[in-house]
Amino acid sequence: MKINLKIITLEKIAYEGEADQVTLPTMDGEITILANHVPLISLLKHGELIIKNNDEEISMAIYKGFVEFKENKIIILTDTAEQAEEIDEERAQEAKRRAQELLKEKDRMSDVNFAGVTIALEKSLTRIKVARKKKR
Repeated sequence: MKINLKIITLEKIAYEGEADQVTLPTMDGEITILANHVPLISLLKHGELIIKNNDEEISMAIYKGFVEFKENKIIILTDTAEQAEEIDEERAQEAKRRAQELLKEKDRMSDVNFAGVTIALEKSLTRIKVARKKKR
């Protein structure tokens, strides 16, 4: 039995199709949803989302949102969802370097700025991880 999956971002439908399983980063930890999973609604955090269907695996970098699963249908609403092929690894590496440089001055930052830079670093690390999957 398959799962119907739809991933919606602010700009587009990032993915729509069937899957055997979906692994995603929730605020409570990483979970994998299979067909006939119990109904679920959860907050998502930034991280890697993995879609497995037959012998194919699709990896996406996502940035916060919500997931709802019921009756073998998953709807994911997220700010961004990028497949490995869509990520410019060089740009992600540059964002990582900038964030690391800014973090060296954390003593002079407000808590809000520190949190923003930390999130930017984590987001760039996720994008790099997913982008490297296209090289395999």
